Amino acid sequence: MSVEAAELTKKKQMPEMTFGEEVTGAEALLRCLILEQVEYVFGYPGGAVLPIYDSLYSSYLDHVLTRHEQGAIHAADGYARATGKPGVVMATSGPGATNLVTGIATAQMDSIPLVCITGNVAQSLIGTDAFQEANITGITLPITKHNYFVRDVRDLPRVVKEAFYIASTGRPGPVLIDIPKDVANAKAPFYYPETIEVRGYKPTLTPSDEDVQEFIAAIQTAKRPVILAGGGILAASAHEELLAFAEKSRIPVINTFMGLGGFPGTHELALNMPGMHGSYTANQALLNADCIIGLGARFDDRITMGRTKEFGPNARIVHVDIDPAELGKNVETAVTVAGDVKSTLIKAIPLIAACDTAAWLDQLKTWQTEQPYRYHAEENVLKPQQVIEMIYETTNGEAIVSTDVGQHQMWVGQFYKFKNPRSLISSGGLGTMGFGFPAAVGAQFAHPNRTVVSVSGDGGFQMTNQELAIVAQYKLPIKIVIINNQCLGMVRQWQEIFYENRYSEIDLTCSPDFVKLAEAYGVRGMRASTPEEAKKVWEEALAYNGPVVIDFRVANGENVLPMVATGDTLDQMMLLEDK
Repeated sequence: MSVEAAELTKKKQMPEMTFGEEVTGAEALLRCLILEQVEYVFGYPGGAVLPIYDSLYSSYLDHVLTRHEQGAIHAADGYARATGKPGVVMATSGPGATNLVTGIATAQMDSIPLVCITGNVAQSLIGTDAFQEANITGITLPITKHNYFVRDVRDLPRVVKEAFYIASTGRPGPVLIDIPKDVANAKAPFYYPETIEVRGYKPTLTPSDEDVQEFIAAIQTAKRPVILAGGGILAASAHEELLAFAEKSRIPVINTFMGLGGFPGTHELALNMPGMHGSYTANQALLNADCIIGLGARFDDRITMGRTKEFGPNARIVHVDIDPAELGKNVETAVTVAGDVKSTLIKAIPLIAACDTAAWLDQLKTWQTEQPYRYHAEENVLKPQQVIEMIYETTNGEAIVSTDVGQHQMWVGQFYKFKNPRSLISSGGLGTMGFGFPAAVGAQFAHPNRTVVSVSGDGGFQMTNQELAIVAQYKLPIKIVIINNQCLGMVRQWQEIFYENRYSEIDLTCSPDFVKLAEAYGVRGMRASTPEEAKKVWEEALAYNGPVVIDFRVANGENVLPMVATGDTLDQMMLLEDK
């Protein structure tokens, strides 16, 4: 982060907190956030949260004013994914609160810890259709891990403590706290509980010794085992344990898209991602394995293709997950372990011995050689895959890369080999367009000294590109990559393959000049249309100490391959044909 950014986010002197001192609900809230060691609050003010923002005026907390509430919650989400700590977002009542809904659902689907704070109208006005009134707790009940409507200012500190605890323990997720304006204005003695216990909420962290022994017994004699490592590896910070377990057991590792970075992408045991746009080798491994070990993966439909009965046809499935509801939910399992993946692997590593996988690993290497990820390069034509390869090679797989949703997202998964955990920031389960760019903002605030690359399509970028104002204001050195194929690429691909080339409403040729748009915000803009131009401008962008928007004009007819159609099995892969 630049010096100017540091000045803009410079913290005020830490206030002294005297327990028992009478303060307003607004002041109590901010004190709670400080005690929870919150670094940044992303938000947007409005009438119902004015008491909170008035207290924020002289607060120790750093607030980042985004240009839309959706940008705020995606930035908080990006911060959470990049750090593992709860992201915090604040919005006013009514439309401010409802503008958070997509971001809340995004976090819920991907198990991301967020604390979402909304204001509401005074309790005396609840139910009267007051100005900017909305029942946000009712609206978000199905898409939050838990939510609160605070009726008494004396309950507020306990509620905040519980919210952070619930958001970040067990299977992480978003928690919403709705604070009526009269509660924010009311006064009460301030106390903050040192510990918390939530009745009925007892996440299983450490698996039993018996479960771990059964886990080991199920896989130790396998000849063709494979680990399917999901986002739970990252949530549990279990990447080191996964590496140790895989190397000791000699079992190859498939990372789901949400699990990329949980195992080094360049490792000899890495098979990349499976499923709809997964690698040929990963899918063949799942088809031929005699044991599939699911670690923090939920066996979703982009991996099973909805054909759960035919998934892993030759394999016993062993499943470890902190959420007991996921065990056996989508696929039939032989052994289940309810518990934290990290704790499970810590117990399992001393017990596991090397499996007899030499022949299996040789077969996997043969498949990798025969069917790697590939594309057809053309002279003077910039292919999107080339752009991602270039970004990978120049950052050595060590950048934090955020993506939006669509073809470019899958190309990042295929051609960027992530070395480190929490380096891929992407909306997996909900598939939220507009997510990638503001999420990169949150990731850059979280890691000011790391290279952050935001990769978006020309469609998704236009959904939240107003957050260029934040990038300019704080001089965040994000490299904002637009894979510009002048259409909604993934929709176009499906219309080509499944709808007989009936291209309906996918034309984005009327998009703005992204270079001029960047310059209008005070951000440097660049463009490339050939491989040579791409290399030149990307080198300049990486060397530039500030934000850059790079408009990569790529071939607009490229498809993401391999591909497995929904409803097909993994052996029915569409592969790139030789020219």
